[in-house]
This record gives sequence, structure tokens and C-alpha cells, in this order.
Amino acid sequence: MIPLPLPTKPTRPTKRRARGIVLLALLLTLALMAVALMGAVEVWSLERQRETEAELLYVGDQYRLAIEHYYYATPGAGKTLPNSIDDLIEDQRFPVPVRHLRRAYADPVTGAAFDLLRNGEQISGVVSSSTKSTIKRSGFSHADSAFEGFETYNQWRFLFSPPVSGRAGRRSQSPQSPSFRPPVAIGGKS
Repeated sequence: MIPLPLPTKPTRPTKRRARGIVLLALLLTLALMAVALMGAVEVWSLERQRETEAELLYVGDQYRLAIEHYYYATPGAGKTLPNSIDDLIEDQRFPVPVRHLRRAYADPVTGAAFDLLRNGEQISGVVSSSTKSTIKRSGFSHADSAFEGFETYNQWRFLFSPPVSGRAGRRSQSPQSPSFRPPVAIGGKS
């Protein structure tokens, strides 16, 4: 009788080769996951900046409207701009203090207070101190159309310019802006 060959067990080099292939596949998988994660972080960062820009536009408009309301709510013929942000939050010129702005908002881009734009001692607007590049360069609302093409946030100036009146040959503008809303009294009913 001829002896049958016994089944052979895999030799050590085959096991090592199999382990090496598994390790290589694991490293490739980790590398692909790292690349995908970097892409996801980039997309998230871009989306976060877009949200911050939208918040900056909203808060800046709140300041611009508050300054406008303060100006048009000034009693008498001589209209004035506020001297401080506190004047917008609690306007003491009336028997019952009036709020033109709910609170002093921080600059969404920097997290710090806005830089104030002044006309002498009076505040005429706010601006971010950030020199970071903007994403949005077009497609602004009518109120923010002046921002078209600006490349940094510190170029977005949320400014209220009082109307020029009394010039010869020109009609004086109406005493109230079309976007004017009556101020809200603190502690009273509006």
C-alpha cells in the first residue's frame, strides 16, 4: 500500500503574508477615512462661516435700525443720533424709557464688541473689526447692497445716514423713514 500524503498545514510564511495584507488593508482604510474626515471638516467650517455671516448681517441691521429709530424718535425738530449703545438700549429722553435695541450684541465674527462709527460724538453705525475674508460677495438685500464686492468683514459698515434736508432746489425728505416703527417703552405696553 502506498501511503497517502498527509494534508499539509499552511506554513509560517503564508500566515505572515496574510497578516501583512490585513494590516495593509487596515492602513488604507484608515487613510481613506482621514481624507474623508478632512473633507467633512472643511465643509463644516465653510457652513459655519456662512452662518456667522448671516448672523453678522442680521445683527448689523438691528443696530442700523435702532440708530434710525432713535433718530426719528427724537422729540422736536432737531433730530440727533445716540451718543452710546446704552442710549439705544434705554432711551431716557422720554418720561417712560424707550428701547430701540434689545441688548448690546457682540460681533458674531470676533465675539467682541463692534467698533463704533461716529459722526462727531454721536454713533452713526457699527462695523466688525475682523479682517477675515468674506464668502458672500453678492446677492445682498437692498439695505446691504453697498457691501457688493467687499472682500473683508471690516468693509461691511452698518451705517445710518440721516437725510439731508433744507438744501436749496431740493425737496426736504419726509420726517419718517419708510421702515420706521414706533419705539417700544420699557415697562409699558407698546
